[in-house]
Amino acid sequence: MTYDVLNAGTHSEYSVVMKIRAVLFDAYGTLFDVHSVALLAEQLFPGCGERLSLLWRDKQIEYTRLVTMSGAAGEHYRPFWELTRAGLQFAAARLGLKLDPASEDRLMSQYRHLSAFPENREVLAELQRRRIPAGILSNGDPEMLAVAVRSAGFTELLQHVISVHPVQRYKTDPAAYALGTAAFGLPAREILFVSSNGWDAIGATWFGYTTLWVNRTGAPLDPLGTSPSHTGRSLRDVLALFPAPASAAPVPAAAGPGHPAA
Repeated sequence: MTYDVLNAGTHSEYSVVMKIRAVLFDAYGTLFDVHSVALLAEQLFPGCGERLSLLWRDKQIEYTRLVTMSGAAGEHYRPFWELTRAGLQFAAARLGLKLDPASEDRLMSQYRHLSAFPENREVLAELQRRRIPAGILSNGDPEMLAVAVRSAGFTELLQHVISVHPVQRYKTDPAAYALGTAAFGLPAREILFVSSNGWDAIGATWFGYTTLWVNRTGAPLDPLGTSPSHTGRSLRDVLALFPAPASAAPVPAAAGPGHPAA
């Protein structure tokens, strides 16, 4: 099939002729809203919920890079759940917040059950109707992912739920991305990798995946000389890359920038 950048004009024109046979989604930030914890954080720490959520996420990702880049493979690896807790502890300390054990456990429990973005189940179900196999490739631990997927009702809609835990290397390490190609038994270019994290979309592009950056916030592209294959504003933009069978009803476009409400 032939397809073009979904939001043409946001950066350089891009088109490619290729058959995509499967879709891999990032989990945290893409399927699950990592900042849905901000509501509870605000209840616990009035006036600081959003700042705590943002710094918590930044430190969580920073720690994945630190343990992956330092020493021999796996030498400093710690499971994502532990890094997530460490990120919360640092963020609270940096903001001068008294994080008692009960509050820490409540926030961690909320992270385990993050809210899914509202369009996601609809899109996954439509991919299934179109016979496009879908999966997750995530930094999350297997147990974290199992709970999140089950809580969101995605279990029957995903062919693979892949954690980087077996290789003990976090994205954007090539060993992490290679888990997706191994699971589907396909070359990277025949898999659409979908992430709302710009760094993840670029890393997956460098690995060789066809990529879609779901840029929900309208963030600028990282100026590293590489653009994702496609850019969208909603997970619904995945469906634009696959022809719908005549029997499948189209999924309405998301309201918001680039997607006017019907």
